[in-house]
Amino acid sequence: MNEMEQLQNWIEESDNIVFFGGAGVSTESNIPDFRSVDGLYNQQYDFPPETILSHSFFLRNTEEFFRFYRNKMIFPDAEPNKAHLALAQLEKEGKLKAVITQNIDGLHQKAGSQEVIELHGSVLRNYCMKCRKFYNLKDIISQEGIPKCSCGGTIKPDVVLYEEGLDSYLLEKAIQYIQNADILIIGGTSLAVYPAAGLIDYYHGNKLVLINKSKTARDAHANLVINDSIGKVFDAIRR
Repeated sequence: MNEMEQLQNWIEESDNIVFFGGAGVSTESNIPDFRSVDGLYNQQYDFPPETILSHSFFLRNTEEFFRFYRNKMIFPDAEPNKAHLALAQLEKEGKLKAVITQNIDGLHQKAGSQEVIELHGSVLRNYCMKCRKFYNLKDIISQEGIPKCSCGGTIKPDVVLYEEGLDSYLLEKAIQYIQNADILIIGGTSLAVYPAAGLIDYYHGNKLVLINKSKTARDAHANLVINDSIGKVFDAIRR
């Protein structure tokens, strides 16, 4: 039995699957990831992306932050790919309990997934730092420079920047899903970003699946490793 057949069998037999995904899930929707050869971290800017996407830089150089943010972090025309759609269908069938994602693009929900834990927030949600009024993505795109609230406050995307902590409630919720999972499928992530990458340690089952184009540091801990694109894998097993 090859890896694809093994994964398909496990999925068919289970009704308690949890999926944990990273940037590689959205690259097939033409959203660049951060660390690939063509990713954001390998392009040239006045400041390194890690610096621009930090809390202190946001406060200190807000206009430069939004220039980068609008240009490189927002993809309003992106559509869900085969991986997003397959995961939504698995949830609809009662097999998948939750999607835990490091992505901020909202594509899982756009595909139809209901239980999505967004560890790093979402570009679709934005709040005034002064009065907490909500703004959608169109409100950010339509303004130039620093987006301002009607009260005069600065609007901040509801995304977790460097130097900011993850939401403790969402983190605890993700841990509970992973601890109780029969199958944990991890896809499209190098498992390099902590604390999110450390979530894998909370899984104690014997069906840990890693799907990624390149090797990860945790491959040796997995029960099944598939080095391929996440969309291609899900498309093949869901036919």
